[in-house]
Amino acid sequence: MAKQLWKPGNMLYPLPAVLVTVADNEGNQNVFTVAWAGTICSDPAMVSISVRPERYSYHMIEETKEFVINLTTVDLAYATDYCGVRSGRDEDKFAALGLETEPATQVKAPLLSKSPVNIECKVKEIKKLGSHDMFIAEVVAVHADEKYMDEKGRFALDASDPLAYLHGTYYSLGEQIGTFGYSVKK
Repeated sequence: MAKQLWKPGNMLYPLPAVLVTVADNEGNQNVFTVAWAGTICSDPAMVSISVRPERYSYHMIEETKEFVINLTTVDLAYATDYCGVRSGRDEDKFAALGLETEPATQVKAPLLSKSPVNIECKVKEIKKLGSHDMFIAEVVAVHADEKYMDEKGRFALDASDPLAYLHGTYYSLGEQIGTFGYSVKK
């Protein structure tokens, strides 16, 4: 099998493309797209997002030490792309896209109403890494849309048609091929 050798780069795909909402101490709010987000600890529940310091939202997170990760769906694909290429310096993206919000319970940043899951976060550490800085945050609240609860009372995120990002392209997730541990079940 022949493989090409490439220079070092980020090829860890697919990724969740999430919409992050932020607010500053004066009440200004913004929403922007982040593809470099992930779980980093389960107890306590912690996540990270990596953001370029020149991004409009960066100072809001740095100032308040808060943000909300809003999971995206196929229905939010247009907004996800738009919020990744437009700046809150130039326009109110909530208004431009008709994105409805609701108040969070633990942070200043709003929740996106159409997101199936909103994860409220408080920053514990900022790691300056190079082109991006990583905001390491504790999850302080999670909001899950009741319409995705199945008949057994289990949250069925797959029913929301989650959005994934793969090397410049957005995808919906395909069919289920197994569940955790299926390879060793008897």
